[in-house]
Amino acid sequence: MKIIDTTTGKRIGQETREQNRKLKEEDPIIRNADKNADSEGVSPMDPPEAYNVQGMHPVAETDRHPLIALYMKEHVAALAVTDGFEKAVNAFKESGYRLNDEVNDGFRAFFDFFDSSLLDHNRREEAQLFGLLHQRLLESGEHSDSPNPTTAVDVMEDDHVKFIQLGALAFNLLGLAARLPDHGSRMFTYGVACDNARELIELLRLHLFREDNVLFPLAQKLIGREELDRM
Repeated sequence: MKIIDTTTGKRIGQETREQNRKLKEEDPIIRNADKNADSEGVSPMDPPEAYNVQGMHPVAETDRHPLIALYMKEHVAALAVTDGFEKAVNAFKESGYRLNDEVNDGFRAFFDFFDSSLLDHNRREEAQLFGLLHQRLLESGEHSDSPNPTTAVDVMEDDHVKFIQLGALAFNLLGLAARLPDHGSRMFTYGVACDNARELIELLRLHLFREDNVLFPLAQKLIGREELDRM
C-alpha cells in the first residue's frame, strides 16, 4: 500500500477531496458544522479502503527493532485514549451537548494525553527516525515524481501538524462554547468543536495505522539495525 501517489505527489484520495472542497467556498469551520455526522457520506478523511491490509507486510512482533516496538506500543496507548475520547464526543452530542462526569473524564483524559504524551511521541519520531528514513526513501525511489519529491515521511509530518491544529481548535471551541451566553451560539460552537474532534479522531487512527503497517516496515527495510540502535 502506498501513502502517496508517485505521479502527483499527493496522498491517496486527496485529489477527490480537493475537488469536493472547491464546490464549497464558505468558511471551512462553517462547512464542518454543516456536516451530518450520522450520515454515510464522504468522510473528510481518506476513504475506508485506506485501511485495506492487502499487500502490506507489517513487521512481526518478534522481529521489531526495540525503537519500532516502543513506537508501536505507544500507538496502542494512543488508540485506547482515542477510543475513550470518541465515546465521550458521541455521548456529548447525543445528550444535546450536556456535560457530565463521563464526558468530562473522556475529554480530560484525551487532552491530557494529547498534550503530555502524543505530541512528545510525534517529536521523537521526527527527531529520531524521520530524517534518515526520508533520505532512504528518496534514495530507494519511494517518492513522488514531482519536481520536489515527497515521501511517506512528508505525509506523516503533515499529519503531525494537523493534529496540533485540530486538537487546539477542538479544545478551544469547547472552552469558548461553555462561556457563550446565547444558547444558539453555544450549541453551534459545540457542534463545530465535535466535528473537529471527530476529524482529529479519524486522522489519528489512519495515521497510526499507516505508521504501523507501512512506514515502520519501510524503516526496518531501509535502515540498518546498527543505525536504529544509535537513534
